[in-house]
Amino acid sequence: MLQRSQTIGQEYWRPPNAESVRLVQPSPSEALCPHCGEEYPPGARFCHICGSDRDPRPSRILRPATFADFLDISLLRQRFGLSVASLVFFLIGIGCTLAAAVTGFFYKPDSLLDWQAIQVWRIEWLLAASAAILAAILLRKKEN
Repeated sequence: MLQRSQTIGQEYWRPPNAESVRLVQPSPSEALCPHCGEEYPPGARFCHICGSDRDPRPSRILRPATFADFLDISLLRQRFGLSVASLVFFLIGIGCTLAAAVTGFFYKPDSLLDWQAIQVWRIEWLLAASAAILAAILLRKKEN
């Protein structure tokens, strides 16, 4: 009885026709489970025999970010996937956005004309931020 169930399981995964074996390309080694050697079904993320993950992701130990990590240019470039020019324009855009937000704290309007001038400054800062971030997007390197 035990032998019959093993042969049924093997017959299930065999091609129905011996001629089709020659037509089907052999499975690449990445389509085979590294633990049990069984072929993955199309689109499967886990092995149907042993349950192991098809594409095991390495576990990273995340440490808390320090202030120095935010100032490390190479780490920022790697994290965001930006070129040098794109990162510079991105940082300029962030700076202009902060300047637009902080403008109201430094200048207090005494009249309607002063309030309008502060709003114009904010608009100018936000336009500069938009232009810088657009340049950062356009200069971003393409991923292969």
